[in-house]
Parts: sequence; structure tokens; C-alpha cells
Amino acid sequence: MRRFELTAPCHFGLEAVLKREIERLGYDITEVVDGRVTFRGDEEALCRANLFLRTAERILIKIGSFPAETFEDLFQGTRALPWEDYIPKDGKFWVAKAASIKSKLFSPSDIQSVMKKAMVERLKGVYHQDWFSEEGERFPLRVFLMKDQVTVGLDTTGDSLHKRGYRKLVAQAPIAENLAAALLMLTPWNKDRILVDPFCGSGTFPVEAAMMAANMAPGMKRGFAAEGWEHVVRKQLWKDAREEAGDLVDLTVKPDIQGYDIDDKMVSIARENARMAGVDGLIHFQRRELARLSHPKKYGFLITNPPYGERLHDKEQMPELYRMIGEKYRSLDSWSMYLISAYENAERYIGRKADKNRKIYNGMMKTYFYQYLGPKPPRSDR
Repeated sequence: MRRFELTAPCHFGLEAVLKREIERLGYDITEVVDGRVTFRGDEEALCRANLFLRTAERILIKIGSFPAETFEDLFQGTRALPWEDYIPKDGKFWVAKAASIKSKLFSPSDIQSVMKKAMVERLKGVYHQDWFSEEGERFPLRVFLMKDQVTVGLDTTGDSLHKRGYRKLVAQAPIAENLAAALLMLTPWNKDRILVDPFCGSGTFPVEAAMMAANMAPGMKRGFAAEGWEHVVRKQLWKDAREEAGDLVDLTVKPDIQGYDIDDKMVSIARENARMAGVDGLIHFQRRELARLSHPKKYGFLITNPPYGERLHDKEQMPELYRMIGEKYRSLDSWSMYLISAYENAERYIGRKADKNRKIYNGMMKTYFYQYLGPKPPRSDR
């Protein structure tokens, strides 16, 4: 079976979470750098990584790496790579994204153009043709330049892995599904513990938690770019991976997962997204304002993505909102609270410094994951 070096990009600050996920799947890590984890695997690993990884953004086949300080270096280095091993005569190929950090070559559009020309030159010589129809399967590429070292990856995923296939309707400022999953995995929460999101919006935190509780692979309801690359990954392996994922699902679990929102429309959207994900029977959604937040049980978890006040007319409301978050949290006996926010005065108005604070980039926005740790439940209650 063909073996690859596979690279999985992720949100900056969450590399350790992704590394643990990959190791649990049984694969050997070769490199961890800011924003991505590289590991070794075969064709089966490529399929399983796309289907099972909750916190990755996509799975790339590492085609090669080389130094480049000039565009001539970039051209020659790209042309030297074995593109014919992956791209057939009729394949559509292009550099979908180029990122450059601390490198002499920094213009994405120029990098993309030079690399496309180099690939065409290579394939002209291999296929003995001067023109390519590019009417076949799609082969998008992702390129990273770090300190003049070029790393080239072939994107097996297509649409980012955060697109699980269930979220057809979204809130105004939704949290990405893979980021929500990663934040859940940074907490001690498990399916036997209460979880409440008081700002659930389109329901991403509750849905991701329910999928974890039911052991449901995040990629079960979507397709992947490499499913059509039969010369790279056999179709049977995709089928086998999907069957494995289906066999692992357990919808008999009875987690206590709740999502509240002040907006009736958002509650309806959250319910529909949960239905699309196949976990609507595992979550209770309700219209409830923050002022009415309460729960009779102990040792629960608040996990949420409250408003940040990023719009100017919302900023004046933030102090009172975060004061109320703090007040309601203190009224919940023995609970823990985890919230992601870009609001710089969050701790001040919550009224307590977080026990842990992790910087995470949500897209280009710097946010903080504030972690308020409650006591552990007695062993008999866990």
C-alpha cells in the first residue's frame, strides 16, 4: 500500500490537541509546527484522517520541500517534484493558497503563478503534450514558505474539514466546527457530565459535543476531493473507512447537553442543524435569556462563545453582559466555565481571573480561551 507524509493544518494554538487526535488514530507524528502537524500514513490513513479528525482543517499529501530565495529557485524546485505521480493528463491543478512567513518570496499571486508554470513544464515533458484540458478531477495545492523553505501539499480534502455537512444555517458570528471541537477537547468534559451553552447561536458547541458523545465521525456526512483520485487512493478504502465510522456510532447514549439562546430564530436554526447532524435526540435546545440561566445539578460545564462587542454599537453593552456571565456562573454550584472571547476586559467584568487562559486565533482574530475550573465530582458521580 502506498505511503505518504501527510500534513494537517489547524488553528494556531491548537496543535497539541490535533497531535493527540492523530496519535489516537494510530499514526506516527513527524513534525509539529505553528498551525500544522505532519504524520506518516498509508492510503487508509489518508481516508481515516479525513473522516475522523475533529480539529484539523484539511489533510495534505506532502509532495516535497525545498529552499527558494528567488522565483527561479521556486520554479526549478517545483518542476523537480514528481507531479505525474498524482496528476493525470486531464487533471485540473492549481495552487489554491500560498502563505509566506519570514521569506524573501512573499507575494501569494506571484508564487501561485510561477508554480503553476513550473508544474505545466514538468507535465509537458512527462505526457508529451503542450496543452492540458484540465477537465478531469480537481487537484488543489497548498504551499507554505517559512524562512525561505517551501513546503508543497496536495489537498485531499477540498472544502475545509470544519464543513461537516450539517450546518446549513448559521448565526451572525458562528464558531467553526473544528475550533469548537478542539475547545471541547481542551476541557475535562465527557458524555456523562452536564454541558450548557447559554449563547448557542446555530448550535455548534452542543452539536459537536453530541457527536463526540455518540462517537460519530465528523466527516461521515460529506465528501472529499481525493475520493475521485483512484490512481492515488483506492475507492474501497474510502468505503471501508465509512463503514468503520458507521459501526462506531452509538445513538443509545443519553448525554445532558443543552443549548440556550435569546433569539427564537437561532433556537430553530440550532435544532435544524442538530437534526442534519443526526444528533437532535441528544440535545435540548431552548429559548432562554442569560438572566434566567440556572441548573439544579452540580459539577456541570458552561462552554460558550459569547458576543465580543466587535461591532461598535455593541461595545457599550459588553461590561454588563460579562458581569452577568460572572454572576450566573457564581450561582452554579461546583460548575466549570470555558469561554472563547476577543473582548479584552472579559476577566475584569466576569469578576475573577481565569484559572487558565489560552491564546487562540479564530481566523485572523486573536481570542482567548478563558478556563474557570470547578471542583472534580466525587468518584461515584463521574
